[in-house]
Amino acid sequence: MSSIAVLIPARGGSKRLPGKNLLPLSGMPLISHSIKYALSFKGLFNGVFVSTDDDQISKVASEAGAVVIKRPAEFASDTATSSSVAKHALSFLPESTKSVVLLQPTNPLRPIGMMEDLLDAYQIGSFDSMFTISPLHKKAGHIRENRFVPVNYHFGQRSQETEKLYFENGLAYISSIDVILQNKIIGDQHGTLVVDHVYGNVDIDTKEDFEYAEWLVGSG
Repeated sequence: MSSIAVLIPARGGSKRLPGKNLLPLSGMPLISHSIKYALSFKGLFNGVFVSTDDDQISKVASEAGAVVIKRPAEFASDTATSSSVAKHALSFLPESTKSVVLLQPTNPLRPIGMMEDLLDAYQIGSFDSMFTISPLHKKAGHIRENRFVPVNYHFGQRSQETEKLYFENGLAYISSIDVILQNKIIGDQHGTLVVDHVYGNVDIDTKEDFEYAEWLVGSG
């Protein structure tokens, strides 16, 4: 039996895009995409769980095949962290659980093969956690005293010669129980999986983000 559970945190409140976790993307509520994705890996996980404070999200999640964990109000505020939500959920997971995969419903699109690669890398390596990152194909910098200061290149340098930077894309995380008990998602002995795919740019927080996801689904 698998020792890995999937946890999808989905609170009801959202100031920038109200009700975003239930918005219909390609004819299906946003949260249902992550549930369907997790359930497609038969045998890899010992359960798919949704932590929420919202009755409608609970109903949709249950109908989609997930087990609902009712989240207390203290873990459903704007300041609640993913680690606090995960720690609360631990007592509801199967006793066999040794690691938890965290899937954010706001990242509904994930490339084929990503999850298998993530789990393989996590289980082969000596990691206490792992998460996905994507290359930042940009000339990046800081603003200091109203001036732009390059970080990964110097003015006049060709794009091909810039230093490689990466960003945390939010597509998937996996953490050992020990890391979560330390109130963390990413531990000190973490590993990363590079995902160079357009889906790494999809993280829905605004109307424009949602429209971009809709466009990607429609064009695919």
